[in-house]
Amino acid sequence: MVTEVASCSFDRLELDSGVTLAPVEVAYETYGELNAARSNAILIVHAFSGDAHAAGEGGWWSSMIGPGKAFDTDQYFVICSNVLGGCRGTTGPGSINPETGCPWAMSFPQVSIADMVRLQKMLIDHLGIGRLLTVSGGSMGGMQALEWAVTYPERVASAIPIATTARHSAQQIAFNEVGRQAIMADPDWNNGNYYGGRLPGRGLAVARMVGHITYMSDESMREKFGRKLRTPDQFEVESYLKYRGYKFVDRFDANSYIYITRAMDTFDLTQRGALPTLFESNEARFLLISYTSDWLYPPYQSLEIVKALRGRNCDVAYCNLDARYGHDSFLVEVEQQTEVVRGFLASTFREAAAGA
Repeated sequence: MVTEVASCSFDRLELDSGVTLAPVEVAYETYGELNAARSNAILIVHAFSGDAHAAGEGGWWSSMIGPGKAFDTDQYFVICSNVLGGCRGTTGPGSINPETGCPWAMSFPQVSIADMVRLQKMLIDHLGIGRLLTVSGGSMGGMQALEWAVTYPERVASAIPIATTARHSAQQIAFNEVGRQAIMADPDWNNGNYYGGRLPGRGLAVARMVGHITYMSDESMREKFGRKLRTPDQFEVESYLKYRGYKFVDRFDANSYIYITRAMDTFDLTQRGALPTLFESNEARFLLISYTSDWLYPPYQSLEIVKALRGRNCDVAYCNLDARYGHDSFLVEVEQQTEVVRGFLASTFREAAAGA
């Protein structure tokens, strides 16, 4: 598997807020090789806490990307970039504001899912790829995949949104707000100006703990932990959540947590019109995947998108996979998902080649 770790800089990026971000850096990785026709490129878009390192050792979706896997790097050229507002090489609140010489912190402009996708398109243009074979991701990645299909339909042959939604429900917004409030209640948050000092680690850890609960199902937590004790005065599940929370502090920026969750909460395709009208004359193929045990992004939200697509006679397949790991199923329970994605990609590639 050929891998490239890279970054590129663009002079400016116009944001939905009306602010111009200049300059802007984007970190990305690629796997596999681009074919001569430039027709085998796949964009993988990550979920909230992911980054550009999607495959290989330590890659967040290494179970799905690689030789012989769902996104087969012996056949396809796979690209993944860190999102705008992130903290793993792409411009975000922890980056230096060129006007002040200090980190942006909370003076960083608010960003949207559409802004993230706009930057991704600039990267795809930079790589000289006219049309993506597919764009795929789970959770927030699914939102980006939908944004690609709606905003740049001529640039994608297909889209694979997984465990996602066209807009957050009140419950989804509520969980994100609890996480933001936990961070902002940390005495070390200092209104976001903590760079060079003590990090708001306690607040960020609690935010991650809350989030991690939503990613799992009751069944998976019962199987993994039950009521087992780690110590005489601590349950196993308590110890696990603390470990997850404080490991997260080592790799993620609290301000990025605030900005990215707000981007997720404000994402709403229906603000541009009724959902079916957004897919009018859309010629891309779609594969939507949901999970029976996912209560954070429940199957009904995927079905709303499927209904809108079918209402416009779009080419859409839908699979609600039986899984017990909740929202995290798209990351850890991938056997069925692999077979579905592999078949969909193969047929899409054949159709794209026939129509070239």
